[in-house]
Amino acid sequence: MKIVALVLAGGEGTRLYPLTAEHAKPALPFANGYRIVDFVLSNLVNSKISTIYVVAQYKPDSLVKHIQSAWAPSFRDGEGLIKVLLPRPNAPFRGTADAVDQNLALIQSHKPDMVAVFAADHVYRMDVRQMVDFHRRRDAHATVAALAVPLDKARGFGVLSAEADGRVRKFIEKPKQPPSIPGDPRFAYASMGNYLFQPRALERMLAEARVRGEVDFGRDILPRVCAQDRVYAYDFADNRVPGLAEYEERAYWRDVGTLAALAAAQQDATGARPRFNLWNPRWPIHGRMPELEEEAAEVTPVWRAAHRDRRTDERVQTS
Repeated sequence: MKIVALVLAGGEGTRLYPLTAEHAKPALPFANGYRIVDFVLSNLVNSKISTIYVVAQYKPDSLVKHIQSAWAPSFRDGEGLIKVLLPRPNAPFRGTADAVDQNLALIQSHKPDMVAVFAADHVYRMDVRQMVDFHRRRDAHATVAALAVPLDKARGFGVLSAEADGRVRKFIEKPKQPPSIPGDPRFAYASMGNYLFQPRALERMLAEARVRGEVDFGRDILPRVCAQDRVYAYDFADNRVPGLAEYEERAYWRDVGTLAALAAAQQDATGARPRFNLWNPRWPIHGRMPELEEEAAEVTPVWRAAHRDRRTDERVQTS
């Protein structure tokens, strides 16, 4: 099966200022020589998905250099590719869907059986092939990776109202009153920003979006198409990757979009019994650049100073 993956890495990350004064959020050093973007790329590569485009926009220089030095060499002798895509002059990407639409001809040139559109700024491990199998079994037009979060935390996410079989009936961006998971009123399904599309369905959705002036998947397209298309929620808690220690948090996923969330995730990856162990030989994180450890040490006082008067833990606790 031919899968083309687009990793959306163009976000400005304003809530992570001053760290993002010179870097896009996905290019920020995380820990032990890794950048944030390394997590999604590792998940794709470990899942045997080897045609990968990283879509960049905001301050892309450090991201481009990282992909070229840490990732591209391992693709040179293989069948796949990894490449950074930038917007055309005077045509910036206006949203996630617009970024994909502007590169639609490139996607079509591969004649893929499936298109993966994944966010670049989250910390997690995931076997994407399990989500692919779920998508195929349901003959879905689109599948959204979903995480169960407490209702009071769900207001900051795109939330899916799904039936027991995962069929999504509503997609609501940052709702004031999130709909709960069937059978568990304490939690809601939050979108992880990771999508799988049947190629023809994606082409049709983007064509309709062009006519309507829609530019974003979470805000525009997914809320509209749920009523007519086969859209499913893939429960991230069902995903299994090998090599996790008994003390690690199952279905670990963090949106590191704020200074507090980034600091908390970095703490989760340290210590003798980390919630998220960076060293897992059965599902490794690739892209490590040892020289980044010095860079991370230099920026740590900056975000600590900016973070000093904030709450120390904004992370989403998963069940």
